[in-house]
Amino acid sequence: MFTLQALMVSTGTVALAEIGDKTQLLALLLAARFRKPWPIAFGILAATIINHAISAWLGAELSQWLSPEVLRWIVAGSFLAVALWTLKPDKLDEGEKLPAHGAFIATTIAFFLAEIGDKTQVATVLLATKYSPLWQVIAGTTLGMLAANLPVVWLGHRFADRLPLKLARSVAAIVFLALAAWVAWRGIG
Repeated sequence: MFTLQALMVSTGTVALAEIGDKTQLLALLLAARFRKPWPIAFGILAATIINHAISAWLGAELSQWLSPEVLRWIVAGSFLAVALWTLKPDKLDEGEKLPAHGAFIATTIAFFLAEIGDKTQVATVLLATKYSPLWQVIAGTTLGMLAANLPVVWLGHRFADRLPLKLARSVAAIVFLALAAWVAWRGIG
């Protein structure tokens, strides 16, 4: 009998886990910076599919390849890099738009890095151990990620002129620095 239980459970789990997550803030910042919602949406899609497929297929073995201590420092370093990148102000002339491929590439890389060690990545690994077929888990976690982040992209794009971007960059940098410190101090999980 054909069932979509893995798809439904995976979608709901990740959509709920993503509410208020750092990647929602990242989606808002990218939308305000690039003002191109479609390339950002496709970047989120690409990063999520890649990240969650790797998580589902290799997540259990990753713990065998890397010690928890090494993984902790890789994730902490990634958060620190994102924090520093967030502080860098835009160098665009007023009204100038960045090329769409720049928004796509930046989003794909930033989301992929931000998802490393994130609760949705861990959820994907755990869901893949419990549910099958695997494609439903990957599709479900990807749909959950999109359901939580795409509204933020479109709202951020629409209201970008009203957003205090310097304050948003500073708050985002503080959040990512805190995450880097937390991971370095407490570890992952």
